[in-house]
Amino acid sequence: MSSPHSPRSPLALYLAIAYILLVAYASLHPFTGWRDTGAPVLGFLPAAWPRYYTGFDLVANILAYAPLGFLLVPALQPRLGAAAVPLAVLIGGSLSFGVEILQNFLPSRVPSNIDLACNTLGAALGAIAGMFWGRALTDGGRLHRLRVRLVTRGHGADFGLVLLGLWLLAQLNPELLLFGTGDLRALLRVLLELPPLPYSAPRFAVIEASVAATGLLAAGLIAWLLLRRRSRSLLAALLLAPLAVKAFASAVLVNAAQFAHWITPGNTAGLAIGAALLLAASWLPPLAQRMLAGLALLFATVLVNLAPENPYLTASLAVWQQGHFLNFNGLTKLVSSLWPFAALPYLMLPRPRQEEFA
Repeated sequence: MSSPHSPRSPLALYLAIAYILLVAYASLHPFTGWRDTGAPVLGFLPAAWPRYYTGFDLVANILAYAPLGFLLVPALQPRLGAAAVPLAVLIGGSLSFGVEILQNFLPSRVPSNIDLACNTLGAALGAIAGMFWGRALTDGGRLHRLRVRLVTRGHGADFGLVLLGLWLLAQLNPELLLFGTGDLRALLRVLLELPPLPYSAPRFAVIEASVAATGLLAAGLIAWLLLRRRSRSLLAALLLAPLAVKAFASAVLVNAAQFAHWITPGNTAGLAIGAALLLAASWLPPLAQRMLAGLALLFATVLVNLAPENPYLTASLAVWQQGHFLNFNGLTKLVSSLWPFAALPYLMLPRPRQEEFA
C-alpha cells in the first residue's frame, strides 16, 4: 500500500491539458463560417473600451482562466520551482492571445483586448492561488493524500479521474439524456442523409431507461475500478454526484422550477436497473468488470444515436435562453459526444497488476 509520501501525481498536469483544450474549444465555438474579413489581425489590441459590455462578461472572463493558472502551477512547480507562477501566467495569456487572434476569422466572435486582459488577470490570480494551495494536488498535499488513500496507483488511474471529471461536466447540459454520451445523431443524419426516427412515448421510455441504466453501469464500473478501498457505500455516495450536477444544471441554466424535469419514469427505472446491475457487477473480477463496462458503453452509445427527438423535453426547455451560456452549452455537448470514444480505449488498455489490485 502506498504511503502519503508516494511519488508526485501527474493529475494536475492532465487536468491542465484538458482545461486548455476545453477553453480553446469554448472560445472558438461553433467553429463555422471561417473567413478573412480583411481587418488587421492585431487591430483589437489598441481598440477603445467596447460600447456594450457587462460586469458578467468581465467576471466570466476572469473566472474562466483562473482554474488554468491554478492547475498549471502545481503541474510545473516540481521542475521549475518559483518560475512556475510567471510561466503559468504567460501560458494563460498566450492561450487567450492566440484565441483572440483566431476569433478575427470567425464572424460569430469578436476579438477583444478587454477579454485578453481579463483572461490574463484570471490566469495570474489562479497562479497566485496555485502557489499557496496548488500543492494540495501533488507532493503529499491534502488532495494528493486523499487520492493515494482512495484511488489506485499509476498514471492510468489519474487519466481515469480526468475521464470521470469530464463525464460529470457532460451532465451539465440539460438537453442531453441522463447519462447519455456519444450523441452523433446530427452528424450521422448529415453524412448518411437519414431522417430522424419517429417519436413514440413507449419506445422512448424504453430507450431512456436503457441509456440511463447502461450509462450508469459504465461510469460506475470505471469509478469502482479506480477505488483502492472497494467500498460499495462509497461508490453509492460518488454516484449521487452526477444526479446533483444534473439538478444544479437544470435549476441554474434553465429555470429553478425545472430542476427535476429529468426525473421521468424512464430515467427512474433506468437508475434502479443500473444500480442493481452495478451492485451485481461489483463482485466480478477486474478484467470482467472492464469488459462489461466497455459493452455497456457501446450499448449506451448506440441507443443514444437511435433515440428520437423528445418533443416534451424540447417543450420543457423552450424557456431556456442560452445567452451567456451558449459557448458552455457547446462545450458540454462536445465533451458528451466524445466521451465514450475516450473511455472505451481507456477500458481496453492493459493494466499493470498493481493498478488492478492496489
